[in-house]
Amino acid sequence: MRPQMILAGNWKMNGLTADLEEVTRLAATTAEMAGEVGIVICPPATLLSRVSDVLKPAGMASGGQNCHIAVKGAHTGDISAQMLKDAGATYVIIGHSERRTDHGETDGRVRTKAELTMSEGLVPIICVGETLKERENGVAITVVEHQLTGSVPAADKGADIVIAYEPVWAIGTGRVPTNQDIADMHKAIRTWLEAHYGSKGSDIAILYGGSLKPDNADEILAVENVNGGLVGGASLKAEDFSKIIAAGQRVQTIRRAAAT
Repeated sequence: MRPQMILAGNWKMNGLTADLEEVTRLAATTAEMAGEVGIVICPPATLLSRVSDVLKPAGMASGGQNCHIAVKGAHTGDISAQMLKDAGATYVIIGHSERRTDHGETDGRVRTKAELTMSEGLVPIICVGETLKERENGVAITVVEHQLTGSVPAADKGADIVIAYEPVWAIGTGRVPTNQDIADMHKAIRTWLEAHYGSKGSDIAILYGGSLKPDNADEILAVENVNGGLVGGASLKAEDFSKIIAAGQRVQTIRRAAAT
């Protein structure tokens, strides 16, 4: 079984009430693609409930950008997985490189968050990726495998997860690894997942998360073991994100035809 194509838009710290128009426009223009492609928007927490209300009728999903390791309690300014679920979320981004860098999140903390997310019935999008220095030193795959080992829940916790590979040096810079670089890393991640989860590891979606845009989406999404994307800036505008979604639909259609 081939993983579903998933395209998740990470709005990061962007988005006000006026920007809900973009979500409404996206739902109206891409609803017919939702059967072929899993479409997700991860807005700031202030918009999550309203985004969920728009997306759910269109067969699309919403997600949180982070969650706390506790279910509830004295954690001012934080948000729990339970709260995200209550606001309509289906997914939660866990361990994004910006969280790891800006907030010192360790692999162990990422793993705890992923496990808690799963216990609440949400799907964690677990992020891994190397810095430019690590890639130039030839240890990119080793670094990512180490992050997977520390960040991904044990097999007995279940396999309802998504992995997002983020070449940290490509996020927001416009720089993109070569297709071979992407293929090599996604293959390494697939091999790790199959070793960790057995046959279920073949069904886990691996998203590419480094400057995916309308003009390179067809090419990157067609790379072997790329099962979608974690999209940053290009997901803020319905016009741009819908083009990436259309590319995902084209690639998924070709793959399904080739499998029959």
